[in-house]
Amino acid sequence: MFENPAKADIQALLRRAKSIAILGLSDTPGKPSHHVASELQKFGYRIVPVNPTAKEILGERAWPDLESAIKGAGPIDVVDVFRKPDAVPAIVDDAIRLKVPVLWLQEGVIDEVSAQKARDAGIFTVMDRCMFKERKALDS
Repeated sequence: MFENPAKADIQALLRRAKSIAILGLSDTPGKPSHHVASELQKFGYRIVPVNPTAKEILGERAWPDLESAIKGAGPIDVVDVFRKPDAVPAIVDDAIRLKVPVLWLQEGVIDEVSAQKARDAGIFTVMDRCMFKERKALDS
């Protein structure tokens, strides 16, 4: 059964990460992914939107898929996923193929088998947690 990394390890990740590709980032204000990305920007992270239907989100160029985002936007420290759980297996396969260092599955994005597969491939993996809430808690 998949278990998230220790709290101290998650906190260390949040302190060292600089760029976050957000899969499923909505260009609609008020949507959870848009709010989280906006708040992460306020903490100083560079957001790399991944949304095949958008050209730009939150002032950043949007990319149609993870591979083009990595190739076009430069190094990505974290891939933050706002997609339905049934999309996770293909995302994990892409993350492994693209050698993504960190995979973060947002609250409600739960796929224990895929999360464990990512971890077994050497990817630091967090599941069913909100990256913004975890980052905000660092300042508390």
